[in-house]
This record gives sequence, C-alpha cells and structure tokens, in this order.
Amino acid sequence: MRISGAVRVVVSAAACGVLLTTLTSCGDGGDTEKGDPPSAGARKDKDKPQTTGLKSIPDVGDRLQSQIPDDSRQVVAVYGAGKNSAQSTVVLYQRTGSTWDKAAGWKAHNGRKGWTADHHEDDKRSPVGVFTLTDAGGALPDPGALLPYTESAAIQAPRYWTKPYWHDFDYVIAIDYNRVKGTAPNDPTRPEGQSKGGSIWLHMDHGSGTSACVSLPKAAMVKLLRTLDPKQNPVVLMGDRAALKA
Repeated sequence: MRISGAVRVVVSAAACGVLLTTLTSCGDGGDTEKGDPPSAGARKDKDKPQTTGLKSIPDVGDRLQSQIPDDSRQVVAVYGAGKNSAQSTVVLYQRTGSTWDKAAGWKAHNGRKGWTADHHEDDKRSPVGVFTLTDAGGALPDPGALLPYTESAAIQAPRYWTKPYWHDFDYVIAIDYNRVKGTAPNDPTRPEGQSKGGSIWLHMDHGSGTSACVSLPKAAMVKLLRTLDPKQNPVVLMGDRAALKA
C-alpha cells in the first residue's frame, strides 16, 4: 500500500489499564437462615452492573444508539468523564445474536480540552459521534491485527518530540472521521476539508490528554488490533457521558 507524505500527527497520552477484581470474604460454612440479612458479598453481587446479555450499549441515548450500523457486531465505546475533561474509559462490546457483552475495558485519555460535536482543526477536543474503524497501522510490526495493517516508519512519532511521546504511534487504529477508508492511517486526504480536522486515531498513551485522539495502554491496543474484525463491521462510539446519553 502506498504511504502518503507527512501528515500532522496528534500528541497523546499514556494511562495504565485497570484490572477489576472482586474480593470474596469467607463465611463460617453455615447456610443463611430465612429472614437473615444478605451478606455483604451478596449485596455487592446484586449491585454490580450487568455486563452480558445487554439489549443496548449502556449509558448511551437513542440518538447515538441508532447510529450504530445494524450489521456492526463490535463497538468500542469511549466514555469521556466530562465535556472539558481529558479523562475517559474505553469499553469493548461484542454482539451475539441480539444482545451485547462487555469484552474488556481500560482507562484512557481523549482531547486535552475535552469533547465537541463540531470538531475543527487544532481545537484540542475529540469529536462526539459514531465512526467506523476500517484501517490500522503503526511503527511496529503487525501484532496480529485483523484490520488491514500498514507498518511504516512514516507513522512513527517525530523524534523532535520529547522522549515520552516517541511511542505514541507504535500501534494505531484510524477513526473514520474526515478520512478515506481503505487507506493507511496517515493518509492526509480530508474529504470534508482541512479545517474539519483529521488524523484522529486510537493509539498508544503516555498519561495525559491528546490533540483529538483517544489514547490507550499498549496492552489495550494489542487486544483491539487482534480482536476488531472487518467482518464484524466495528465502530467507535465516543463522547463525554452527558453527550452520549443525550
């Protein structure tokens, strides 16, 4: 695949993934008598959010829910902490039959100034919406991606950036916002014009906000690259929590 010339790239951030664990307390081996209050463990289990057999993507209103294509069976949901926050959580959902299951989740970052429904070049905000995911790549060799993967030194973060940023683009997944599908992530073509911004990716993370991308830990990027399948028509659904619910 031909790699186009230099393209404006986006400064990202690095957050560690969070492993959720459930602690189980041991009892005395006796059964709970009828009428006894439920144990703390039982209350915890009851209060845990449902993660399987979901009828829709959680905490997303009808407007954006309806924008998920009928044939999409994989959704990367990015839940921004707030309209002006760079903190977010990414959850991978997969559909089986007519219901969704949570497959994985990670802490992440988005645009350093937060979110917008009208993204423009250099506004430092990530665009709210539902976008397809069709192409991937990076400075590192293909880790086993199912999406078409372009390995290229041209994708590598510039070495005049400070060292913590050097690995931002080791792995990237292009978000199909103002770009041509079926091209390398760093293809500079912007069908809606330069002012609408572009080169918005899921990519490696170094601990703070980005220019507009969504950044995740390395393990999360490898998981997504090995899981997102073009046959399942994956999409990213992204925005701050208030915008997602609207």
